[in-house]
Amino acid sequence: MSNLIVSEASVIQAALHARTAELTEREEVRLQARTHGSEQMHARAVRSMTSGVPSSYQIRDPWPIYLTRGRGSLVWDVDGNEYADFHNGFGSMVQGHAHPAIVRAVTERVALGSHFAMPTEDSIVVSEELARRFGLPQWRYVNSGSEATMDAIRIARGVTGRDTIIKIFGSYHGHHDYVMVSIGAPYDDIGPADNMNSLGYGAGIPQAVIDLTVPVPFNDAPAMERRIEALAAEGRLPACVIMEAAMMNLGVVLPEPGYLEAVREITARHGIILIFDEVKTGLCVAAGGATERFGVRPDMITLAKALGGGLPSGAIGASVEIMEIVASDRVKQVGTFNGNPLTMAAARASLLEVLTPEAYDHLDHLNDRLIAGCDEILTRHGIPGYTVGISSKGCVHFTDAPIRDYTSFMAHQNAALPELAWLYNANRGVLMAPGREEEWTLSVQHTDADVDRYLDSLDHLARDLTA
Repeated sequence: MSNLIVSEASVIQAALHARTAELTEREEVRLQARTHGSEQMHARAVRSMTSGVPSSYQIRDPWPIYLTRGRGSLVWDVDGNEYADFHNGFGSMVQGHAHPAIVRAVTERVALGSHFAMPTEDSIVVSEELARRFGLPQWRYVNSGSEATMDAIRIARGVTGRDTIIKIFGSYHGHHDYVMVSIGAPYDDIGPADNMNSLGYGAGIPQAVIDLTVPVPFNDAPAMERRIEALAAEGRLPACVIMEAAMMNLGVVLPEPGYLEAVREITARHGIILIFDEVKTGLCVAAGGATERFGVRPDMITLAKALGGGLPSGAIGASVEIMEIVASDRVKQVGTFNGNPLTMAAARASLLEVLTPEAYDHLDHLNDRLIAGCDEILTRHGIPGYTVGISSKGCVHFTDAPIRDYTSFMAHQNAALPELAWLYNANRGVLMAPGREEEWTLSVQHTDADVDRYLDSLDHLARDLTA
C-alpha cells in the first residue's frame, strides 16, 4: 500500500510540474505583450547601464519592468499598468509611496539645504526615538544595510580584538566581503550542521576573508554552540554572531520557541557580541522590530531599508560600552552622507507621524488576512504549501515540508511555482519581489482591497494548476 501511495504522489507531482511549465509559458507571453514600453526602455538602458539595471538584483529575462511613479499602495510602470505593490522596494517602503507626512518633511528640508556633512537636530530626534524603541542607547548612521552590517562587524572586531565571525547559512547581510559568504549554494555543498562550508557568493571575494566567516544553521542553537567551541579550541573564538532574528532571505522563517533565548545565552557566556540584523525586520514587524516582537535584546542592532522612508539610510545601535570604541576613535565609523539632512527629515516624520501604534495594528490585520486567505486557497485546491508571516512580512512556501533553515529550504526546492506565482501576480496587477527567497511586504497605506487583489491572483493560479 505504501508503494502505491508513493507512486500516486509521484504521478501528481509530475502532472503539477508539467502544468506549471505550460502555464509559465502562457503567462510569460502575456506579460511581454503588456510591457512593450519596458522592452524598449531596456533596449536603451543596456547601451549605457550594465544589464540595463542599477543593481544585479533588478535583472529579469528578457527585460525587467520599469516603473514611473508610486502613490500609497500602488505603482505604475512605463506602459501605464497599475500594480498593488507588495514588493515595496525589497521591503523598504512600509510607509507606502509618497506618504504626505514624508513628502512634506522632505520638501521643507530640501528648501533649507540638502547636505552639509554636519549634524542637524533631526539626527538627534531620530537617535532618541530609536533608543526608545529598541532599548539600545547609542546610535550612529550610515546609508545602507550593507554599510550598517559592515560597520557593526568592524566595531565588534575592534571591541573583542578577534577576527572570526559567525553568520547563519543562507542569510543575506549586504554586499561587502565580510558577509558575502554562504548565502546561496547547491544542497550538496552546504555541509553538515556542525561544520557547514564557508562559500564565497560570487567572484572577487578573497579566500582569506571567506575563511574568517563561519556559517551555522538557523533554529539550531546546539549546533551553533558546538561550532563556537570548536573554533575556540582552534584559538579562533568569534568576535560576533550576526543574524536575523527571523530569516528574511528564505521567504520568511520564524525562530522556533526558545531558539533566540538560547543564542542570547550562548553568546553572552562565550563573550561574543550578538548582532541582530534588522535591516528587513526593523520598524516593519513592530515599533521596535524583531527585538521587541521576540523579546530578546542583542548587543547591537543594524537598521536600514524602512528607516529612511524611501531615502538611502542605515543605522547601528549598541550599548554605551560597545560604542565607546567609536567615541574614543579607536574604530573609525565615518561617511560623508551619514545623517544626511533629507534622510533624517524623512526618518523623523516616519517614526513620529507614520509608524504609530495604530499603523502596526493595521499591518497585523492585513497580514493576518493574507495568511489565512492564502492557506485557505492552498487547502481548497490541494496545492502543497503553507503560509508564514509576521506583521508586514509574509510568504507562501510551496512545499508540504516545514522550512526551518537553509538546508530544509534547499531539500524541498521548488523554484518553478514561485516563478509562476510571480507571473500570475504581475499579469493581475500585483507586484512582488521575484524569487522563491523573497517575501511580500505590506505598507501602512495598503488596504483590504489590495489584500483581495493578492488573494484573487493566488486563487486564479491554484485553480488553473488543478484544472
